[in-house]
Amino acid sequence: QVQLVESGGGLVQPGGSLRLSCAASGFAFGMYEMSWYRQAPGKPRELVASISSTGGSTNYADSMKGRFTISRDNAKNTVYLQMNSLKPEDTAVYLCNVYWIIRDYWGQGTQVTVSS
Repeated sequence: QVQLVESGGGLVQPGGSLRLSCAASGFAFGMYEMSWYRQAPGKPRELVASISSTGGSTNYADSMKGRFTISRDNAKNTVYLQMNSLKPEDTAVYLCNVYWIIRDYWGQGTQVTVSS
């Protein structure tokens, strides 16, 4: 079955950086677009970034452009999210996503807290 396992979250000071990873299994990873979403308490889930199957095309939410970078390693079935210049408003659970066959699949999420 499809499994998405995120890691790399934690507590970081404003202006700091984190690199999130999402290890995928159970489907042909290299053939599917992958995405990162985030959800803060009391707020709707929002798209952070997405990357095409080959990694040749990326898309970012406006508030993340220039600070976040999505990438993937198809040999390792892993997608990454490099987050720089973090702000308190980036605090959220970050989730990995793939739309496979006819539905969305989600990981369990990794908590990112930006605070001094």
